[in-house]
Amino acid sequence: MTTKLQTDFIVRLASLPQFTPKVAAEAFDVGARKLRAHLHKLADAPGAWGADAAGEYWNDRESFFSIANWTSSFPLGTALLAWVQTEDEYFLNQALRLDPWYRRKVTEHAADTMHDLGFLYSLYSVAFFKLTGDRMHRETGLRAAELLAARSIPPAGYLQAWGRMDEYNPHFAGLAIIDCMMNLPLLYWAAEQTGERRFYDVAFRHAELTRLHFVRPDGSVCHAYRFDPASGLPMRAENACGHNVTSHWARGAAWAIYGFALSYKYTKAPEHLQTALKLARKFISHLDEEIVPLWDFRLPPGAEPLRDSSAASIAACGFDELLRHVPDESGLRKAKHALLARLCCPDYLDADESHPGLLRKGQIGDDVPGQARNVHTSWGDYFFMEALACELGSETKFW
Repeated sequence: MTTKLQTDFIVRLASLPQFTPKVAAEAFDVGARKLRAHLHKLADAPGAWGADAAGEYWNDRESFFSIANWTSSFPLGTALLAWVQTEDEYFLNQALRLDPWYRRKVTEHAADTMHDLGFLYSLYSVAFFKLTGDRMHRETGLRAAELLAARSIPPAGYLQAWGRMDEYNPHFAGLAIIDCMMNLPLLYWAAEQTGERRFYDVAFRHAELTRLHFVRPDGSVCHAYRFDPASGLPMRAENACGHNVTSHWARGAAWAIYGFALSYKYTKAPEHLQTALKLARKFISHLDEEIVPLWDFRLPPGAEPLRDSSAASIAACGFDELLRHVPDESGLRKAKHALLARLCCPDYLDADESHPGLLRKGQIGDDVPGQARNVHTSWGDYFFMEALACELGSETKFW
C-alpha cells in the first residue's frame, strides 16, 4: 500500500531536474571556486570554520586548539577533493600550510582532544598520506589514532565522546554519541597501517555497542547513550542534539548510516551492513515532497519545520558507500540522486563567491537540546562535495 508520504516523495522526484554528470560538475565547480577564493584565510588564521549564518566561516571564533573544535578539516578535506578533481596546486599548497598545527594538536595539545579526532585527522593527515604517500602525515594520523583509542572506556569499551581524559567530569563520564561512528575509520585505518589488532578491536567494539544501544527496533536512532562509568553497564538513552531523547535527529541518522556502511567496508561484519541498510530505509521513509529532511524526523506539532541540508549530503554519501556493497538496491540510488538534485537547486546551493559557505539551510543547535537554527555548515559542504566527486567518477575517499 502506497502512503501519502511515499506518493508525495514520488511526485517530487518526478518534478526535480534530472541529476546528471553535468549538474554534478557545475555544482562541484561552484564549491571549488568559492573555496579557492577563501581558503587562504583559514591557512592565515587557523580556526574551527564550522558554521555561520552568512557562510563566512571565519566568524566561527572557536580556536583551532580548542577541545571543542571538530570542524577545521571539512574545508581542508574539501580542498583536497578539489585538488584531485582539478589538479590545481593552490588547494594542496594552502592545505599544507596547516600541517604544523595538526601535529601540535596531537602533541603539545593532546589533552585537549576528544572523539572527533576522526573527523579532524581522517580528512587531513590520513587524506594527505593516501594522496601523497608522505610518511610524516602517516605518523601524525597514527598519533591521532592513539589518542582516540585511549578514549575507550573499560569494561564496556565505548569511546567517551567529550571531555579531557585526565580529569573526571560527571557530565561527560559514561557518555557516547552517535556521531562517533564517523570517527571509527581512523582506527580501522591505523589497524591496517600498523598491524596492531587493538585499534580494530576498539573500533569494532564501539560499533557493536552503538548497534545494540543506539539503534531502535524501528530503525531510528538516539543521539547519545549513557553507560555506568564504573561497571560499564548500559544505563539510558540521552540527547544533546535532537529535539528530545525519544526523537530521531536526521543528522545523527545520517552519521549512523555512513558510519555503519564504512564499518562494514573494514570489517565485513554482516550485521553492520544490515544495520546501515535498516537505517537508510528508515531515513528514506521519512523524506517528503521537499526531499531535504527535517532536522528531526519526530518534531512535535507546531514546531518550526526547519530542514537540514547537511543531513541530506551526509546521507547521500552513506547511500553511495552502501551501493558499493549492495549495487542492486535501486531505492538507495534513486534517493541519493534525489537528495543531490535538490541540493543543487538555488534555494539550497549558494553560488555567492563573497564567502565560502556552499549549502544553505544546514542545521545546528544553540547548545540547548530541542532547539535548532539554519546556517551554512562546513561539514554539509564537505559531504556534498564528496558526493558530487563520487558522481563524477572519483574513487577518492578519505575514510
